[in-house]
Amino acid sequence: MEDVHFRRGWLSPYEIGRKAMLVNLSDAVAMNAKPRYALLSVALPPDMTKKQMRELAEGLYETAKTFGVRIVGGDTVVSFKLEISVTVLADCPRPLRRDGIKVGDWLAYTGLPGEAAKALRRLFGGSRVSPRSRFVHPVLRGAFVYRAARHLRAGMDLSDGLFHDLARLAGRNRVGFRFLKPLPKSMACAGEDYEMLVAVSPRRKRALARIARATRTPLTFFAKAGRYAFVNPCRPHHR
Repeated sequence: MEDVHFRRGWLSPYEIGRKAMLVNLSDAVAMNAKPRYALLSVALPPDMTKKQMRELAEGLYETAKTFGVRIVGGDTVVSFKLEISVTVLADCPRPLRRDGIKVGDWLAYTGLPGEAAKALRRLFGGSRVSPRSRFVHPVLRGAFVYRAARHLRAGMDLSDGLFHDLARLAGRNRVGFRFLKPLPKSMACAGEDYEMLVAVSPRRKRALARIARATRTPLTFFAKAGRYAFVNPCRPHHR
């Protein structure tokens, strides 16, 4: 939604379309699902030109095609702001769920949480950011997830921030976490990264690290699950 997730002055129409598709594909990839089809609903403001509409469509369609996804339907309407809704249909014979974490399991994240927030702060400050920044162009970890899923206890994508999503895992699994070192709020409270947050048993930790190296996926083990209380210190991003 314009002025909630992005501003049109920050991203090109192509980048907006690409990111709208990527962040929805991320949910499927994070569950070890293979996206197949997508449905689009797009609300277009009257000040968008035909050229901008074409660029938006190209961002959506080309990104879907890259992941082998066919756009099979949807709807368009006029609105005061640009809004895009994407529904992804995927094959998922062995879903990677959020429950299943046991005491003693290791927690790890891919990439570097907080990178998207750095770019967002620059945008709010009036600066431009690289087209390859994580806020503009999220990178999905499909190669890693599809190879690692059978080793994982649980997993999800990091869309709302590391601490927010850890709170979800803590509530679902009735566990807390002992951190190997303190995590700064600037990293752990930031959202929009679309990296992976995973849990693995101690026996499978080395196997997971090997898969990360083989798929060139940065992977950091940062905590262990246990009978602790976990309190999320971050403010919600959306109210």
